[in-house]
Amino acid sequence: MLTMKDVVREGHPALRKVTDEVSLPPTEEEVNLLKDMLTFLENSQDEIACDKYNLRPGVGLAAPQINVNKRMIAIHFEDNKGKMYNYGLFNPRIISHSVEKAYLAAGEGCLSVDRPVEGYVPRYARVTIKATDIDGNDLKLRLRDYAAIVFQHEIDHLNGVMFYDHINKNNPYAIPDNAKAIE
Repeated sequence: MLTMKDVVREGHPALRKVTDEVSLPPTEEEVNLLKDMLTFLENSQDEIACDKYNLRPGVGLAAPQINVNKRMIAIHFEDNKGKMYNYGLFNPRIISHSVEKAYLAAGEGCLSVDRPVEGYVPRYARVTIKATDIDGNDLKLRLRDYAAIVFQHEIDHLNGVMFYDHINKNNPYAIPDNAKAIE
């Protein structure tokens, strides 16, 4: 079972590497790792499991965050409309995006960053993603607002990009052009 001790922290070289594609079909080991990543997120959102295993709540986890140099992400959250997003994905990539931007009004956080980071993180308001799911099916997801932001955050990890790399260094709370706040 994955716990916070498995999550590498800011400054670890794994977080700045561009990860390798996963050869398809994935190995049994890769599928099991992705399942473990999803279980970690599910446990992190369960109050009892969170306390028992000393977890920080998270909605996404990328393989580099557990020192695995592969294009794999896990996503688990329910949006404010009650829609559940539960995905283990191999080789996710953004194939199209909106011109319009969005940002989380409360800012972003990361399981690999143990400090608060002030500022707005501009993202695309809408993205279309292609990937292979945990069962080997090809997926095409059209995402907007919070869901689009979560997926972009995790895909950034696969490219060695941290969320705070996007923050305006001179004015962290500058509202990005053509952007809407996501509460």
